[in-house]
Amino acid sequence: MSLGQAALQCVICALLLLRSRAIIVGGVEVSDAMRQIILIGLIVAASVAVTAAIILILTRRTIAAADTAHTRRLGQEVTAHRQTHDKLEQAKEIAEAANAAKTRYLVAVSHEIRSPLNAIYGYAQLLEREDTIPPSEAGGVIRRSAEHLTNLVEGLLDISRIESGVLELRRDIVRLPALLDQVVEMFQMQAATKNLTLDYVVDGRLPRFVRADEKRLRQILINLLSNAIKYTQAGGATMTVRYRSQTAVIDVTDTGIGIAPEDLDRIFEPFERGASPDAATQPGIGLGLAITRVLARILGGEITVSSEVGKGSSFRLHMLLPEPMEPPAGAPTHDRVIGYDGVPRKILMIDDNQSQLTVVQRLLRPLHFDVAVASDGEAGLALAARTQPDLVLLDIQMPDCDGWDVARMLRASYGRALKIVMVSANAHEFRVGGDGASDHDAFLTKPVELDALLDVIGRQLELRWIAGMTQDALSAIAPPAARLDATAQPYLADMRRHLQVGHVSAIARSLSDLEVNVPGSAATVAGMRRLLEEFDLRALARRIDDVG
Repeated sequence: MSLGQAALQCVICALLLLRSRAIIVGGVEVSDAMRQIILIGLIVAASVAVTAAIILILTRRTIAAADTAHTRRLGQEVTAHRQTHDKLEQAKEIAEAANAAKTRYLVAVSHEIRSPLNAIYGYAQLLEREDTIPPSEAGGVIRRSAEHLTNLVEGLLDISRIESGVLELRRDIVRLPALLDQVVEMFQMQAATKNLTLDYVVDGRLPRFVRADEKRLRQILINLLSNAIKYTQAGGATMTVRYRSQTAVIDVTDTGIGIAPEDLDRIFEPFERGASPDAATQPGIGLGLAITRVLARILGGEITVSSEVGKGSSFRLHMLLPEPMEPPAGAPTHDRVIGYDGVPRKILMIDDNQSQLTVVQRLLRPLHFDVAVASDGEAGLALAARTQPDLVLLDIQMPDCDGWDVARMLRASYGRALKIVMVSANAHEFRVGGDGASDHDAFLTKPVELDALLDVIGRQLELRWIAGMTQDALSAIAPPAARLDATAQPYLADMRRHLQVGHVSAIARSLSDLEVNVPGSAATVAGMRRLLEEFDLRALARRIDDVG
């Protein structure tokens, strides 16, 4: 019998007891007092039964609720475990993809490093053996290979700085028209070898000077133009520049393979070049656009892209490039510098690397600088006391002392009249200087480029440079090459065709065939082969036109 049923029976008995006038038990009539006691007992029993039933019901509900909550928690834990498992699997896939991408990257970087090293190593051996190779030719190949390695190392450092969130920015005074001309000129040869047009359009006025991080701005433009030429097989590319309200808008448009809509965001990710098979076959490691967008944003700009598959792409760079109030003093032109106006200036170079001292002396002495050198800090301080230099080029890491300590001693002895330029191969030591509080006035990173060195020296000493004729101009007035006869035309035509696609080995074979089969072509072929070994394909194309 349930508690509810027992309570019901107690209630029924109580009701019957109330309705009955007399209760006889065993022939004896129950008194009214006893009836009241019995009635109270029945009511109490019914109440107890009802209370017990209610408690039982509530207990069951509580237990059921607890079971439901426990079941729900178990379900949530199972779901959480499943989600954690899915996230771990996703993280594992991402890590594996990243490892695979880094492996591809290291393979590509290894190739990029070995190619210029092979050229440097080969030409160095030829020079050691006193080969008949002209020193200017060897020097040109070695210099271009070293520049390639330097740019590669700088790219790796940029990736490291970007990933760590630390990237030093500079506010250089930049000759904007000259910089844009330089960047376009860099790719004229590459475009010509692919039979592409490369146009440069200035829409409106451009300021002569702007404030920007010249190195980063150049890097952005080079990446955009490089991609435009790389992914275009017919037609060409155009760089259009507009400047208004201290802001430059630079459009790089091409008629290349285009980018699928689903890849427009993907191409800005590291190690990604989109899903197009044509893009995958092109050389590169998939970091250019990723670095370009990050650099643009760090510099306060933005890069956007629009594209149509099979018709081409257009990348737009918006960037704030404020124009200085006054033209800077001492900024060199981008022609070949042969000297400067005024009395000879004294420059002291302090560096423990003898090769670095030799390079700087050979660069600056022909420009009429009085150059003194010292291999350690103590000797440099003594030499400064004797020579009273106008400017000191000071290495930071030296065996006997720290370059910063030497800078403090120089500043204490000679005040602000002496200009101090720190030079270091460690880019992480970069400090701008020139703020009145620092002991140095400027900073250069090794390897030092001549243009950058002259730019710093000119600004610090307020020099006015004297420009001379460039090597290209001198080459332009050189006597023309002798023309070959009609039997050479098929070989020249083959070389022109191979030049359009940059097929170097095929050009080399055509040169060998030309030398063997066309009498009197040995001298011409030797000159062409030298241009090919230097990868100066634009000059080679001109030479083919000259002799054909």
